[in-house]
Parts: sequence; C-alpha cells; structure tokens
Amino acid sequence: MGADPAAALAARAGAQRVPSKALELFVVRDFLDEASCAALCAAIEKRRTPSTLADHDGRAAFRTSETCHFAPDDPLARAVDAAIAGALGIDPALGEPIQGQRYAPGQEFKPHTDTFNPGSADFFAHCAEQGNRTWTAMIYLNRPEDGGATRFKAIGKTVQPETGKLLAWNNLLPDGTPNPATLHQGMKVRRGTKYVITKWFRERAPA
Repeated sequence: MGADPAAALAARAGAQRVPSKALELFVVRDFLDEASCAALCAAIEKRRTPSTLADHDGRAAFRTSETCHFAPDDPLARAVDAAIAGALGIDPALGEPIQGQRYAPGQEFKPHTDTFNPGSADFFAHCAEQGNRTWTAMIYLNRPEDGGATRFKAIGKTVQPETGKLLAWNNLLPDGTPNPATLHQGMKVRRGTKYVITKWFRERAPA
C-alpha cells in the first residue's frame, strides 16, 4: 500500500483523528469546495439507480439509497478520485472507482462493514484478485435538513453531514483481518436529501 494512510492523514492540515484505540478514523473538513460538491450532486441526480448489495443477509430495506456510477471520462469525478488517493497516500491503482450515493427522506444504510467476510462465498467472488477493502473514504456533498448522520456504534461516534467533509477509516486490523469496530450505519434522512461520495481501496492492484 506504500505510505501509511493514517500517517498521511495525520500530517494533513485540519485533519482530526477520532480518539479511539479500536479504529483509525479521520475527519477532514472542507476537503471539497461547495461548487465541486454541487456539481457532483447534479451528476448523481442524472445517473442514479437503486443501490445494490454484494453481501446481503436477507434483512428487508437494508440499503435503500440510490447509487451513481460516474462516466469514466467525467473530469470532476476523476479529479476527486485522484485527490482522495493523494490525501491518503495510496497508489491510485489500488482504488475502486468512486461512487455517488443519494439518500431521500426515510432512506438509510443499516449497520454494516465495508469488508468481505473471509471464507464466505462473497469473499471468494469479490476478493480473489484484489484482496479485501483496506481503507474507505467518504465525502459528504451537502447537509440535509435533518438526519443522515454516520454512526460508528462500536466506538460511540456519530458524524454529522457537512458539505465537503471527508471521513476516512482503516477497515483492517494489523494482522490483515477485518476490524469489527468499523461497523457503521448511514442513519435515516428525516428531511431533505443527502449526497455522498464513497471510495474504497484494496490490498492489491488488478492484474
């Protein structure tokens, strides 16, 4: 993975590490400017489709948001993608393409982790080539009128949406196994609409 993402984030002006021995979680306010956030929201509106799950446990309405897969040649999406990789000091080749998500009132993403459970069918299907997800980066593109916070129950931390705010966390323990303390929840939006950007990094680059 090259340089240590935690060290890269800690050295960034304005970055804050959430006090926790169980989880490496960082908050960077004003990572994106308002104009870029607004443009990304507009792009998500044009390309949104119902969100899907790779590893679904059968619970109804587990993830009710919509997802945007940006056009490969979208210049703003590419610039944001590169900015995230640069902020974490991770080789861009290890990153999945960024995605946009849209949450309308009542929509949510129930408690989940971003890793695949080793030994599961989904692990073999999604991790055989590139390995598990190492770091997650998420950017709030706006502040909904009410709700839409991200809750990390295991460490007692709830992060409120703010336009341009970046969250980044390490999904793995030092031995490379998934960290259960990364369990997080996209809480229900009560009023307004929430837009976010999400990017995941892997252990290995594609062959």
